[in-house]
Formats: sequence, structure tokens, C-alpha cells
Amino acid sequence: MNYVLYDFYSTITEIYLLLSITYLLIYGVFLSASANLGFPILNKNFGFLTLQILLLSFFLTQNSINLVSWNSFLILDDFSIGAKTIILLTVFIWVTLIIQYPMQAKINAFEFWILILLAVVAILLIIQSYDLLSIYLTIEFQSLIFYILASFKRTSEFSTEAGLKYFVLGAFSSALLLFGFSFLYGLTGLTNLNDFSNLFIGFVTTTENFPIEIVLCLLIILTALFFKISASPFHMWAPDVYEGASITVTAFFAAIPKLAIFSILFRFLFFSFCDFIEWWNSLVLFCALLSLVIGALGAFTQAKWKRFMAFSSIANVGFLLLALALGSTESIFSVVVYLIIYSITTLGIFGIIMSLQQYSHFKLYQSRYLSDLMMLATTNPILAVTASIFLFSTAGIPPLAGFFSKLFILLTAIKCNVIGTSIIVVIINCIACFYYIRLIKGMYFSKVKYWPVLAPLNKLASLILGISLTFLSWLCVDLELISLTSTLMLSI
Repeated sequence: MNYVLYDFYSTITEIYLLLSITYLLIYGVFLSASANLGFPILNKNFGFLTLQILLLSFFLTQNSINLVSWNSFLILDDFSIGAKTIILLTVFIWVTLIIQYPMQAKINAFEFWILILLAVVAILLIIQSYDLLSIYLTIEFQSLIFYILASFKRTSEFSTEAGLKYFVLGAFSSALLLFGFSFLYGLTGLTNLNDFSNLFIGFVTTTENFPIEIVLCLLIILTALFFKISASPFHMWAPDVYEGASITVTAFFAAIPKLAIFSILFRFLFFSFCDFIEWWNSLVLFCALLSLVIGALGAFTQAKWKRFMAFSSIANVGFLLLALALGSTESIFSVVVYLIIYSITTLGIFGIIMSLQQYSHFKLYQSRYLSDLMMLATTNPILAVTASIFLFSTAGIPPLAGFFSKLFILLTAIKCNVIGTSIIVVIINCIACFYYIRLIKGMYFSKVKYWPVLAPLNKLASLILGISLTFLSWLCVDLELISLTSTLMLSI
């Protein structure tokens, strides 16, 4: 009986979320069709209820203890608790930022919030997954929800096209993932990550006993997982899906799910297949450099916000894969710090994009083009300063937090004697800085014939932008101290 209670205790946050989703669904079905209440839309109500549920889930996660449960299908360790905390806080910030937007965009369906909470449940389960079966099922659970979210705006043909593209390519990557897992199980007879670690302890990949079958399995599995994080050369879906989906969903895709997939990559590569590092780090490093090049060069040709952010996301994934390829314990710290700063900065940029709503012919239009930033310093100077800081942080300009997040990865690479690759990465990042600086130039120095008339920011969005900006400013001070410490340790 105690073992059963332990199993439920390890998933208490997910159980609470599922029960809350059930109650919200019943509440929405009965009240949205109520003739006595005039068929209320319930969008605003559901948004604030979602915030309350996420806040209580955060407190439940903080009171968790380390457990291996559900017949070793799930693991709740310090890394899982920390990653779940980051995800819940990031989703909380995202919901606060976009809570007014579904009503403005006339997305009159309370199911949107239900799907968001289900996606959070899937991400939390992915972080805890400790077996091939649980990894596949939770990733598929997340993917099915993402397909629906991408095509949720049913009145838009672009949203339908994005959902269809995502579904077709996602089904292909899921088939690859399942094939790789099945092939690996057929070769070893194992599915648990801890069993793989015990099997390959001290395993040496020599030319006389080279396990080509295991390497092929790793190649197939990494291909599928790299597709999920839009790493090159498996990035082709990201610009189209980001462009077609609603801007709130695009912000969700860009900022939140990556930590879950990287947690799987950490457990899979660093723990289970650490003895194969001489093979898989070359593949990861190749994808990292390719992602940096394609992300940097692809963003130059973009004229729309969401496609621009898609290529920027691909370039940032390149930095994360560079840290992953190093295979050291310091790289885990570097990736987590990078993901925290990246998520905050990405949500801040999307908050600014959603704030660029212009009046034209007595109608309110959402900004879609990069050219809409022109003369922002004249029409809204405070928003222009905020946008400049977020863009500079994403570009990696010192002394902002984005610079230190990239510096940690480069210091770890230098410590691992990856000098040539580090120099290439710095050069590519310097090239990528130009398209961020080009946007800032448009805000301050470009002129247009007709001044844009912007709608005022709502209070919650301005509050979140201010808090995010303060957090990045405070974080850059703390990260500067950490960076100095890391430099001293590196010199020693």
C-alpha cells in the first residue's frame, strides 16, 4: 500500500492539474451553454483560474521529495523538481502576458486554456520520464496537444496549414522515435534508462568491437529528438508553424517546451549512453554549428516577426547543443542558465510584439512585420528602450544577461579544449548581432511618412515586461559575479 502512495505522491502536481482540468472542463461546458447567463464566453474567467492553478501547482512542486516511482517509469530528483519549477513559472508569466489577447483576437473558446494546462501536464511528465515507454508516451501526449494548438484559430487558413504541416512532419519524427526505441529494445532487451547505464558501464567503442547497431539506434533517436527542438537540419517545420499559428501559441512554442526535451537528452546521453560520447558528441556538435549558421543567415532575409523569431530560436538551439556536445557536468548548468534567460527574453520580445497593435482605418491590427518597429522611439519611447534591451540581450551584448548565458557555454567549451569551435561560434554570433541592431536602428533612426497610431499597453502586459526587464538587469549583476568566479576557476 505504501508503494502505491509513493507512486501517487511523486505525481501529485500532475494529478492536481488533471483534476483541475476536469473541473474546468465541466464548468466550461455547463456555463458556456447556459441560457440563464446569456451564453458567457468565459475566456477572461478561465485565464485567471489558470493562473491560480499554476500557482498552486508551483507550491505543490516545491514540497516534493526525491523518488523513483511507477515501476521506475518516472523519476523525481533535484533536477526534475528544478526543471518543473522553471516550467511552471515560465507558463505563469506567459499566461499573465497573453491573458487579454484571446479576447482581442476573438478566440472565443475556453478550450484554449484546457489545452494549455494539458500541455503543461505533458511537459512535466516528460521531465520525469525514466523509461523508453514513458518517454515516447509523454512526448506523443505533448505533440498531439501542440498540433491542436497550432491549428486552433479555425477562421484562419494559415493556422490550419500550420497545424497540418506540424502534424505530418511530427508524425514522421514520432515514427522515427518509436522505430529507434524498438530497435534499441530488440538489441538489448531493456527499456529503463538506469538499466542502459548499468549495461554500458566501461563500454569501449573500439574498432574491433564497434557496436554499429547501437550507434544506428542513437542516430535515429537523436534525429527525432532534434526535430522536436527544431535543430538543423531538422528545422524546416519551425518557420512555417510559427508563422501560421496564433502569436500566443508561437510564444508558447518558442519559450517553454525546449527544457523538457533537453532534460530527456541529458538523461539519455549523459547518463545512459555516456560511454558512447566519442560518437554522439560529433553529431551533436555538427547540428549545433549548422543550427547557428542557418539561424543567423536565415533571419537576415525575414520580413515578418514570427518567422524572424523562428530562425532566432534555431540559432539559440545551436548554443544549447554546443553545451550538450561538450558532455561535462558544467554544461548542464550552462544549459539551464541559458534556457532561463532565453525563456524570459523570448517572452519579453513576444510581449512587445503583441503590444504593437496599430489603428488603421478605424480598426486595430496586430503587428506582423519587422517594419512596424519604425519610429517606435518617437511614438512610445519607454517601449522602445525596453525592446532595445531585450534585443541586445538576445544578441549577447555585454553587460546584459544574454551575454553571460552565452559566455558560460563558451567558457565551458574552452575548458574542454574546444577552441576552434568556440572561435567559429563567436564569429557567427557577431554576424547574428547585425539583424538585432538593424531593428534597433529602425526604431530610433528610420522615418515614415505616416506616423503609426499604437494602442496602449494593457496593465498586465506592461507589468510583466517591467518585471522581466528588472529580473534580467538584476540577473546580469549576479551573473557577472558568477562569471568572474568561473574565469578564476578556469585559470586555475
